[in-house]
Amino acid sequence: MAAKLSPRLKQIIEALPLKKEMRVLEIGCGPGAMAREISRRIDKGHILAIDRSPKAIQQAISGSQTEIKTGRLSFSQVAIENFTLKNDEEPFDIAIAVRVGAFDGRHPELEKQALLKISKALTANGKLFIDGGTPLKEISLDEYR
Repeated sequence: MAAKLSPRLKQIIEALPLKKEMRVLEIGCGPGAMAREISRRIDKGHILAIDRSPKAIQQAISGSQTEIKTGRLSFSQVAIENFTLKNDEEPFDIAIAVRVGAFDGRHPELEKQALLKISKALTANGKLFIDGGTPLKEISLDEYR
């Protein structure tokens, strides 16, 4: 059974500029709770949730079968610094990263690699949001585009 969404994650989801048909990239999805809720809110959109941990992706897939079957949610085990769009894959409208080590200031080189990969995975007007604001902050990708 899927875990209940924490009040913190609810706040973060409410702060996201979600629209019915958008494409969302969630970085560091863990067991998938936020991805499941976002998938319910984007109607005909799609969320790809990624995590570097095979165990996290396994848990996320296991707890998300209903949402996966709708076609609005998929998971991939990959670190953001290694992420690339597939040849036929459309870019994402927004990316969200909550509690992701590449963005906590401890790994500046990893952060640069991640930001470059994210900028290539988003549309020209795509936005990146991370935790640490009230409750989110937008990270500029201008220097990586």
